[in-house]
Amino acid sequence: MNTILYIEDDHEIGQFLKDVLEEKGYTLIWLNSSHGYEAYIEQVDLIVLDIMMPGLDGFTIGQRIKEAQPNIPILFLTARTALEDKLKGLGFADDYVTKPFHPEELQARIEVLLRRFDKSSISEIRLRHLTVYLEEKRIINMHTGEEILLTDKQLRIFLFLLRHPNQILTKEQIYENIWKQPFIEGDKTLMVHIRYLRQKIENNPNKPEILETIRGIGYRIKQ
Repeated sequence: MNTILYIEDDHEIGQFLKDVLEEKGYTLIWLNSSHGYEAYIEQVDLIVLDIMMPGLDGFTIGQRIKEAQPNIPILFLTARTALEDKLKGLGFADDYVTKPFHPEELQARIEVLLRRFDKSSISEIRLRHLTVYLEEKRIINMHTGEEILLTDKQLRIFLFLLRHPNQILTKEQIYENIWKQPFIEGDKTLMVHIRYLRQKIENNPNKPEILETIRGIGYRIKQ
């Protein structure tokens, strides 16, 4: 069962779509404003966004989500039909549907996105000398056959980076995702965790082949 985050301030449309999608078997989290949406990002498979809302608009929210979680599909559902709005939305989102809409067409578009972004069939990742079993959250060194044991924070950092292969993630993005609090410039906490993580996963921590430092920006996993 897939979970959808739906952000829509129009109560009538929101309730209608909630009823339609739940009847089709989806789990729907409906927010009537952008407030607090960050708390749900990790648990959803797709996001449906209006553009015109109180607080942050849909363009801003969508761009922030895509920057942090590029593997979560975003579908705009909006009354804004201007070409420039569509082009702006499709510059980072995955689909753009205008109101009024037909529920069956919307459901079909949702299913296309869910299939395109489906990662449920991926149970393991091979990364240099490592095999990562995603469901079990186990890491095996293929050269030695031994399991690599990480602390909770090390594992969460590694898996977060692994969900964004070859993408540079800033120190702020990583810290705020793992520690759930604002990053303070100069804080060495993340750097220390990265150093200890490298000691466990790299063949040579002084010449990392997996977890790369992008000087002055952050880190990325090289695949």
